[in-house]
Amino acid sequence: MKKILILAADNFEDSELLYPYYRLQEAGGDVKVAGLGEAQYSGKHGVPVKCDGRIEDFDPADFDVLVIPGGWAPDKLRQSKVVLDLVRSAHDGKKLIASICHGPQVLISAGILKGRKVTCAAAIKDDVINAGAEYSDEPVAVDNNLITSRKPADLPAFCREVVKRLEG
Repeated sequence: MKKILILAADNFEDSELLYPYYRLQEAGGDVKVAGLGEAQYSGKHGVPVKCDGRIEDFDPADFDVLVIPGGWAPDKLRQSKVVLDLVRSAHDGKKLIASICHGPQVLISAGILKGRKVTCAAAIKDDVINAGAEYSDEPVAVDNNLITSRKPADLPAFCREVVKRLEG
Protein backbone atom coordinates (compact mmCIF):
# COMPACT_ATOMS: atom_id res chain seq x y z
CA MET A 1 0.00 0.00 0.00
CA LYS A 2 1.42 3.37 -1.04
CA LYS A 3 1.60 6.08 1.59
CA ILE A 4 0.47 9.59 0.68
CA LEU A 5 0.92 12.77 2.69
CA ILE A 6 -1.25 15.82 1.92
CA LEU A 7 -0.22 19.19 3.35
CA ALA A 8 -2.88 21.46 4.84
CA ALA A 9 -3.20 24.96 6.25
CA ASP A 10 -6.10 27.38 6.58
CA ASN A 11 -7.83 28.43 3.38
CA PHE A 12 -6.75 25.48 1.27
CA GLU A 13 -8.76 25.08 -1.94
CA ASP A 14 -11.38 22.60 -0.74
CA SER A 15 -11.66 20.49 -3.89
CA GLU A 16 -7.89 20.40 -4.41
CA LEU A 17 -7.39 18.72 -1.05
CA LEU A 18 -10.51 16.55 -0.85
CA TYR A 19 -10.61 15.21 -4.42
CA PRO A 20 -7.05 13.78 -4.21
CA TYR A 21 -7.70 12.63 -0.62
CA TYR A 22 -10.59 10.40 -1.62
CA ARG A 23 -9.31 9.47 -5.08
CA LEU A 24 -5.98 8.26 -3.71
CA GLN A 25 -7.75 6.30 -0.96
CA GLU A 26 -9.92 4.73 -3.64
CA ALA A 27 -6.74 3.71 -5.48
CA GLY A 28 -5.57 1.87 -2.36
CA GLY A 29 -3.36 4.56 -0.85
CA ASP A 30 -2.87 5.15 2.85
CA VAL A 31 -3.61 8.89 2.89
CA LYS A 32 -2.66 11.19 5.78
CA VAL A 33 -3.15 14.94 6.20
CA ALA A 34 -0.44 16.96 7.93
CA GLY A 35 -0.71 20.56 9.07
CA LEU A 36 1.26 23.32 10.67
CA GLY A 37 0.02 22.52 14.18
CA GLU A 38 -3.76 22.86 14.31
CA ALA A 39 -5.90 19.74 14.68
CA GLN A 40 -8.21 20.94 11.90
CA TYR A 41 -8.21 23.48 9.08
CA SER A 42 -10.98 25.07 7.02
CA GLY A 43 -10.91 25.38 3.27
CA LYS A 44 -11.66 28.58 1.37
CA HIS A 45 -15.26 27.44 1.03
CA GLY A 46 -15.60 26.34 4.66
CA VAL A 47 -15.04 22.60 4.37
CA PRO A 48 -13.10 21.35 7.41
CA VAL A 49 -10.34 18.76 7.28
CA LYS A 50 -8.84 17.03 10.31
CA CYS A 51 -5.10 16.49 10.45
CA ASP A 52 -3.42 13.22 11.30
CA GLY A 53 -0.53 15.14 12.79
CA ARG A 54 1.86 18.03 12.43
CA ILE A 55 4.13 18.15 9.41
CA GLU A 56 7.19 17.59 11.59
CA ASP A 57 5.62 14.34 12.85
CA PHE A 58 6.07 12.76 9.42
CA ASP A 59 9.33 11.45 8.00
CA PRO A 60 9.66 11.84 4.21
CA ALA A 61 11.21 8.37 4.09
CA ASP A 62 7.89 6.94 5.29
CA PHE A 63 5.72 8.12 2.39
CA ASP A 64 5.68 7.67 -1.37
CA VAL A 65 3.75 10.76 -2.47
CA LEU A 66 3.54 14.35 -1.22
CA VAL A 67 0.45 16.33 -2.32
CA ILE A 68 0.35 20.12 -2.03
CA PRO A 69 -3.11 21.56 -2.72
CA GLY A 70 -3.68 25.16 -3.73
CA GLY A 71 -5.84 27.95 -2.42
CA TRP A 72 -4.30 30.42 -0.02
CA ALA A 73 -2.74 27.72 2.18
CA PRO A 74 0.50 27.49 0.15
CA ASP A 75 1.35 31.06 1.14
CA LYS A 76 1.30 29.94 4.79
CA LEU A 77 3.03 26.62 4.12
CA ARG A 78 5.91 28.20 2.22
CA GLN A 79 6.83 30.28 5.28
CA SER A 80 7.54 27.17 7.36
CA LYS A 81 11.10 25.86 7.48
CA VAL A 82 9.71 22.45 8.45
CA VAL A 83 7.58 22.37 5.28
CA LEU A 84 10.45 23.47 3.05
CA ASP A 85 12.80 20.90 4.59
CA LEU A 86 10.16 18.18 4.06
CA VAL A 87 9.68 19.17 0.41
CA ARG A 88 13.43 19.26 -0.24
CA SER A 89 13.90 15.90 1.45
CA ALA A 90 11.05 14.35 -0.57
CA HIS A 91 12.54 15.82 -3.74
CA ASP A 92 16.06 14.60 -2.93
CA GLY A 93 14.63 11.15 -2.17
CA LYS A 94 12.92 11.08 -5.61
CA LYS A 95 9.50 10.89 -3.96
CA LEU A 96 6.52 11.83 -6.11
CA ILE A 97 5.49 15.43 -5.45
CA ALA A 98 2.07 16.45 -6.78
CA SER A 99 1.09 20.11 -6.58
CA ILE A 100 -1.89 22.01 -7.98
CA CYS A 101 -2.95 25.63 -8.48
CA HIS A 102 -0.99 27.83 -6.02
CA GLY A 103 0.74 24.77 -4.51
CA PRO A 104 3.88 25.35 -6.61
CA GLN A 105 4.55 28.42 -4.43
CA VAL A 106 5.84 25.92 -1.88
CA LEU A 107 8.06 24.33 -4.54
CA ILE A 108 9.41 27.77 -5.46
CA SER A 109 10.32 28.52 -1.85
CA ALA A 110 11.90 25.08 -1.50
CA GLY A 111 14.11 25.90 -4.49
CA ILE A 112 13.33 22.76 -6.50
CA LEU A 113 11.87 24.13 -9.75
CA LYS A 114 14.95 25.20 -11.70
CA GLY A 115 14.91 23.47 -15.09
CA ARG A 116 11.65 21.63 -14.38
CA LYS A 117 8.56 21.64 -16.60
CA VAL A 118 5.54 22.74 -14.55
CA THR A 119 2.08 24.21 -14.77
CA CYS A 120 0.22 26.19 -12.13
CA ALA A 121 -2.45 28.82 -11.52
CA ALA A 122 -2.09 31.66 -14.01
CA ALA A 123 -1.58 34.09 -11.12
CA ILE A 124 1.80 32.53 -10.24
CA LYS A 125 3.02 31.78 -13.77
CA ASP A 126 5.65 34.55 -13.58
CA ASP A 127 6.79 33.26 -10.19
CA VAL A 128 7.50 29.74 -11.47
CA ILE A 129 9.28 31.16 -14.52
CA ASN A 130 11.40 33.43 -12.30
CA ALA A 131 12.22 30.36 -10.18
CA GLY A 132 13.79 28.82 -13.29
CA ALA A 133 10.97 26.49 -14.32
CA GLU A 134 9.70 25.93 -17.84
CA TYR A 135 6.02 26.94 -17.66
CA SER A 136 3.51 24.95 -19.68
CA ASP A 137 -0.16 25.96 -19.90
CA GLU A 138 -1.77 22.52 -19.88
CA PRO A 139 -4.05 20.60 -17.48
CA VAL A 140 -1.20 18.54 -16.09
CA ALA A 141 2.57 18.63 -16.46
CA VAL A 142 4.73 15.65 -15.55
CA ASP A 143 8.48 16.00 -15.12
CA ASN A 144 10.08 12.93 -13.54
CA ASN A 145 8.93 12.94 -9.88
CA LEU A 146 6.96 16.19 -10.21
CA ILE A 147 3.28 16.41 -11.22
CA THR A 148 1.60 19.82 -11.41
CA SER A 149 -1.80 21.15 -12.46
CA ARG A 150 -3.43 24.54 -12.88
CA LYS A 151 -6.87 24.61 -11.22
CA PRO A 152 -9.79 22.59 -9.82
CA ALA A 153 -11.09 21.81 -13.33
CA ASP A 154 -7.82 19.92 -13.93
CA LEU A 155 -8.29 17.59 -10.95
CA PRO A 156 -9.34 14.56 -13.05
CA ALA A 157 -6.16 14.78 -15.16
CA PHE A 158 -4.06 15.56 -12.06
CA CYS A 159 -5.34 12.59 -10.05
CA ARG A 160 -5.19 10.28 -13.08
CA GLU A 161 -1.44 10.99 -13.40
CA VAL A 162 -0.81 10.53 -9.67
CA VAL A 163 -2.72 7.23 -9.63
CA LYS A 164 -0.88 6.06 -12.77
CA ARG A 165 2.42 6.67 -10.98
CA LEU A 166 1.19 4.90 -7.83
CA GLU A 167 0.20 1.87 -9.84
CA GLY A 168 3.38 1.90 -11.93
